[in-house]
Amino acid sequence: MDFDAVLLLSFGGPEGPEQVMPFLENITRGRGIPRERLADVAQHYLHFGGVSPINGINRELIAQLQREIELPVYFGNRNWAPYVEDTVAAMRNNGIRRAAVFTTSAWGGYSSCTQYVEDIARARAAAGADAPELVKLRQYFDHPLFVEMFTEAIGAAAQTMPEDARLIFTAHSIPVAARSRCGPDLYNRQVGYASRLVATAAGYDDYDQVWQSSSGPPQVPWLEPDIADHLTTLAQAGTKAVIICPIGFVADHIEVVWDLDHELRAAGAGIGHRIRAGGHAKR
Repeated sequence: MDFDAVLLLSFGGPEGPEQVMPFLENITRGRGIPRERLADVAQHYLHFGGVSPINGINRELIAQLQREIELPVYFGNRNWAPYVEDTVAAMRNNGIRRAAVFTTSAWGGYSSCTQYVEDIARARAAAGADAPELVKLRQYFDHPLFVEMFTEAIGAAAQTMPEDARLIFTAHSIPVAARSRCGPDLYNRQVGYASRLVATAAGYDDYDQVWQSSSGPPQVPWLEPDIADHLTTLAQAGTKAVIICPIGFVADHIEVVWDLDHELRAAGAGIGHRIRAGGHAKR
């Protein structure tokens, strides 16, 4: 296929303390999330100066891409500036006719794939009849370079850990009711398959695959086991060291830097774990 541009399409995140609550209100609009819950989550961002790491990582990725390819690379988000609608309008004004769309989620499922397709359609509709054709690239959870990235990071983490450190893969949980929204167990089957590919490439016959960052009312079940609960179980069984691979995240979201690097590391120290997070080339 011939393209005259690339669009990097992502989730978005605040880039200053004053943006945190408006961002959270934006992504939860219509879901009936209590404001006190938003205030709790806001503290996660404010702990890091009100800045999500994802936009900076995406801009670094764009700079790398522009050194590798001869096409212009545009940046658009679903939930925060630069909004994809504005980016596609700029692409139209610049004469772009056909662009490849790379999304920062490797998976199928609604929020990780279908919603990005909806984002593309919404942005093209807003841009009007002269909107560029936007071709979303395939899901890449099983791509050799995706596997290689996590394999190398696990190897680097293992260099600093005891030989019997337990390997754990983690991905963002979803409500159980949504697990088959885009096909029978599509998302968790893909996460499980990618975990097997990476574990095999990294030389691990035995590992665990768990979930993280569930939210919402307690009566709504999410995919389990939760990583914090799983760490407690491992500690009770005598495990002293773990390597955590955030395979569900192509780049660091707040769910990685808060839930894993901050909150889980503190909890692990409290129950006697030595924890090393390994997963991204940037880590």
